[in-house]
Amino acid sequence: MVASNLIFAPIEKDLSALNQNLQNMIGARHPVLYAAAEHLFAAGGKRLRPAIVLLCAKASAEDNQILPPQRRLAEITEIIHTASLVHDDVLDDCSTRRGIETVHSVFSTKVAILAGDFLFAQSSWYLANLENLQVVKVISKVITDFAEGEVRQGFTRFNLQFSMEEYVSKSFYKTGSLIAASCQGAVLLNSVDKSIANAFYMYGRYMGLAFQIVDDILDVVGSSNNLGKPAGSDLLQGNLTAPVLFSIPEEPHLVQLIETEFNDVNDMNDALQFIKQGCGIQQAKDLAKEYLQAAIECLTNIPQSESSVLLKKLTLNILERVS
Repeated sequence: MVASNLIFAPIEKDLSALNQNLQNMIGARHPVLYAAAEHLFAAGGKRLRPAIVLLCAKASAEDNQILPPQRRLAEITEIIHTASLVHDDVLDDCSTRRGIETVHSVFSTKVAILAGDFLFAQSSWYLANLENLQVVKVISKVITDFAEGEVRQGFTRFNLQFSMEEYVSKSFYKTGSLIAASCQGAVLLNSVDKSIANAFYMYGRYMGLAFQIVDDILDVVGSSNNLGKPAGSDLLQGNLTAPVLFSIPEEPHLVQLIETEFNDVNDMNDALQFIKQGCGIQQAKDLAKEYLQAAIECLTNIPQSESSVLLKKLTLNILERVS
């Protein structure tokens, strides 16, 4: 993301500490589970989710300070996200993630599933230790949402009747739910009014939806170097995303390729070309812009501060990934 380093500057030390703590928090007794989890965190990643949590914590605090439980929540958020990626990679049979081999490619499918379960369990344990029932309820719902999103995705592969409304709903379960819940959880730890907590929840919801749409656009237009996985990976799995759904009405040849599930060696390249030459990508960008604008609107009633301004800048920078 362009300029994200500048936006994250006020929380740079917190993010650096988070990277170290993630490795300390996974201290599994079994060496294979530890190696699998360590393999994931060593790969890095954008750390977007914990950064948003930390900025929400600062934006909702009267003294602009981050509390220790909020730092821990940022770490929990990244562990939950990483656990979901391990299971996603198994389900989608991805060989690379963030430019390195996936856990099930390095170890085995069994180890990958156990590693994902282990990370979910670790996150739950640390979540319980926050000793804030409201936050526990909000965050624990996310794991249910992940499962719901995966089940929905599994039953709609290559389904040309899959609607945009269903896509948005699935995107919330798979991406928006965690960001929304962690934003809300961060500000609940500051004991804010319910209306403020709800505003941050909706901010995270819209951010998550926009972020997923942008990711789905990159699956079509991005390169393997930028994605950390081959372009078209999601489409090859039969996941019909925003740019694909917008392209279907204007590209009958794309419909044929989806119906035959890309059974010819050149089908995927042809499909990507059909999407790129139509209006689907621009329509997907426009939809992402709508969600990003809605996210910014959610911050209008939040007291103006350096952190709230940075949240707005971060929101606007999401779209720069595909500009």
